[in-house]
Amino acid sequence: MEAFHALFHPSAVSDTVRALILRVRLPRILAALCVGANLAVSGAVFQGLLRNPLVDSRILGVSSGAAFGAALALLLTHSAVYVQLFAFGFGLLAIFIVYGIGLRFGSSILILVVTGILVSAFYNALLGLIKYVADPLNTLPAITYWLLGGLSGARWSNLWPLLLITIFGITFFLLIRWRLNLLTLSETEAIALGINIRRSRFAVLFVAALLVASSVAMSGVIGWIGLIVPHAARALVGPDHARLIPASIGIGAFVLLVLDDVSRTAMATEIPLGILAGLIGIPVFLLLFMRLLRERGGWR
Repeated sequence: MEAFHALFHPSAVSDTVRALILRVRLPRILAALCVGANLAVSGAVFQGLLRNPLVDSRILGVSSGAAFGAALALLLTHSAVYVQLFAFGFGLLAIFIVYGIGLRFGSSILILVVTGILVSAFYNALLGLIKYVADPLNTLPAITYWLLGGLSGARWSNLWPLLLITIFGITFFLLIRWRLNLLTLSETEAIALGINIRRSRFAVLFVAALLVASSVAMSGVIGWIGLIVPHAARALVGPDHARLIPASIGIGAFVLLVLDDVSRTAMATEIPLGILAGLIGIPVFLLLFMRLLRERGGWR
């Protein structure tokens, strides 16, 4: 009730309550909704475009690039602005490297996936180097805590870029969700239907990477949302992207909002979202995997 009054009748609550809800809780709620929706829809897009149900936003090195950029910024300066800028920039650099190499050698699905794995591994090696040379008393703990993921730093001052990119990316995928079905076909079939496969694939991958990079820049690395949520949405509405994309957006936003509430209230100290997502996501994924094996009658 106090939250309702703070939003619509500010004079009915105290200044402390109003400031807590409007300046702390509301930005964090919006950040959770945006990050959850972004990671989920990007995972659904990657799984469909790469025709692999076991991939998520990490497959093309975007998350690893953003993590390295944030760690580099924390090593050089503790400014939150530079952390977000570096994370965002290196995350996008990863997708340009992956697609640039893929474009040079045919841009097939296999080349994109293998290049993405290599770029991700290289970024992880650079991240390990930064952690090795970082000050173990100040910088290293800051890097480690940021990599665990969380939304405690969400404020209006740093939320606007995420909001704008989320609105753009979600709108983009909602408008082309029927066309995404065509991009899941083989290149020969897509070309026969009049689809410019290279241009369309780059546009989709770029916007998905944009959503992931902006989310990681805000929240750190939060795994499993982009892998589990699309499977849950697919179980509810089927594989048609016309229904899968909206379902993934809604479920992803709701799941991360609930996880954020649990992370704040389950213990006296806040549980990092990356840890909480792993603790819940891994058993759920195992259940989905066993269900798939049971439906197929075993591994083939």
